[in-house]
Amino acid sequence: MLIVLLVSLRVIPEYQRGIAFRFGHLRPTLEPGIHFVFPLVDSLQRVDLRVITLTIPPQEVITKDNVPARVNAVVLFKVLEPKDAILKVENYAIATSQISQTTLRSLLGRVDLDTLLAHRDDLNIDLQGVIDARTKPWGIEVSTVEIKDVEIPEAMQRAMAREAEAERERRAKVISARGELEASDELRQAAETLSQSPASLQLRYLQTLLELGADQNSTVVFPLPLDIIGPLLNKMGNALK
Repeated sequence: MLIVLLVSLRVIPEYQRGIAFRFGHLRPTLEPGIHFVFPLVDSLQRVDLRVITLTIPPQEVITKDNVPARVNAVVLFKVLEPKDAILKVENYAIATSQISQTTLRSLLGRVDLDTLLAHRDDLNIDLQGVIDARTKPWGIEVSTVEIKDVEIPEAMQRAMAREAEAERERRAKVISARGELEASDELRQAAETLSQSPASLQLRYLQTLLELGADQNSTVVFPLPLDIIGPLLNKMGNALK
């Protein structure tokens, strides 16, 4: 009798719950502590209540814009209702894994590659909501779904690199054109200001000559305005007559 009692002792730790059946009928959930589970009469299944990390293997996905990609993810879930996890599904871990794989392929097949690469956080939220809705009847709560890696063909990577390079060149040309437009506008305003004062225009002309002559190796051709040399030329012509 003592041997039977010793063999029947079962210890349930704090992070587990025990689902026991006696002659096939469900017994109350076994809380943490020492319990008697009699051989040939009772059967015990332990349910872990801790957060379980489930790695989704790489899945072949065809995006909305017909780009093939390999995507893997990680799912974090935990059991909230041990009875449902045992009674309503054969193996809740495998079932959650299969649901996660099919949901990943289905959801990512409805988005294009740019969305998959740039809006990963939004996709994670959508995946978590869909998977959690399907596993909730089993007493399972999916807390986090994270897309880990996205692998695309090498040819597509080169095409994306060329596209990014062309986009950068386009932006550089647009910025350069805007700079030319702003510079021309500033020059127009400066010309209008200088045209209102002939003396300032002459000073600007002399300042430009001074800047050109700063280098001793340069030769500056200094043109004289006609309004200055015109009277001189007229006097020389009258003297020759």
